[in-house]
Amino acid sequence: MESPIFARPLIKRKWGSELEKEIEKRIKEKRKKEIRGTQEIDAKCLDVFEYDYPGRETEIEIGSNEFTSLCPWSGLPDFAHLTIKYVPQRHCIELKSLKFYLLSYRSVGIAYENVVNRILDDLVACCKPFRMTITGDFTTRGGIKTRVQASYEKK
Repeated sequence: MESPIFARPLIKRKWGSELEKEIEKRIKEKRKKEIRGTQEIDAKCLDVFEYDYPGRETEIEIGSNEFTSLCPWSGLPDFAHLTIKYVPQRHCIELKSLKFYLLSYRSVGIAYENVVNRILDDLVACCKPFRMTITGDFTTRGGIKTRVQASYEKK
């Protein structure tokens, strides 16, 4: 009696690099649909409160090790430890609103350098500090470690 396995018609299958290319193509197409543009960044959610000691130079340092965005080319997640240092003039950044602002980057395809500069621009517009520095310490990818820093100083 013949085994049912041998009775099946032969099906042409893709093997090796042809199959890998097809899989990679499908993954890229899916990721492209999931990557959102920078218009999704919600700077309007940022809030401030009055600084009770104007005139006194106090440096505030905020750290977040849960920052994520997407690589605009591959759609893979990028992770970073962000450090925000600033000297307030009249307003301080409200931390809960900052958290929601940073979360708005989660599905946005954006380069490391643009992340740090966009955050700097949005936070300076929000709280108008004397000076501010944003540092993005991004996790190693492909054996390359990237650290991006941008600064602002009131003139």
